[in-house]
Amino acid sequence: MIDPLYQLLRHLTSPVVAVTTSAGGRRNGMISNSAQRASLVPSVPRLSLYVSKINLTHDLIYASGVFGLHLLRNDQWNLIWRLGLESGRTRDKLEGLELRVGETGCPLLVDVRVAFECRVVNAMDAGAATFFLGDVVSVHEGPPGPIMTSDYFRANMDEEKKRIYEAKLDEAQRMLEPLARTVERKPWPGPTVAP
Repeated sequence: MIDPLYQLLRHLTSPVVAVTTSAGGRRNGMISNSAQRASLVPSVPRLSLYVSKINLTHDLIYASGVFGLHLLRNDQWNLIWRLGLESGRTRDKLEGLELRVGETGCPLLVDVRVAFECRVVNAMDAGAATFFLGDVVSVHEGPPGPIMTSDYFRANMDEEKKRIYEAKLDEAQRMLEPLARTVERKPWPGPTVAP
């Protein structure tokens, strides 16, 4: 059973996005619903993203200081399952996908509604996750279509995938609970390896 407070907090989630990154020649991708616009000034476009510390993508972004944030169309279920239900620690989840390398060296998905390439300008420990603030350095639009929202995702998910998703969510929350209780007040050291 999902906690009632957690159900209420779900109203604050953003669209379902794909996140890509690389560090030291290793690359990965994941699915998230914790990204949002982080600038009130159009001439200084920024995005923010929370990434769980147990994800390989977290370690790669933390090390290289670059990430791609991709708005997905609401028909991109296969990409969501590929990047969201498998671990990048056991295989290259980006292999076989149409990619381009951005100006930061970050791998970017081509077949998405829009790809934002970002360079991290600050990071903050959030207990179970790290909050990354990124300057948008390039934007590439793909085929048009309705955006995959968190509400659409939950309402239209295949029942078998929903069981897998919820089991993985429960497992992740159990692993993250001890981490969530402590927030380290330390500055991000900046990139330590090239993408």
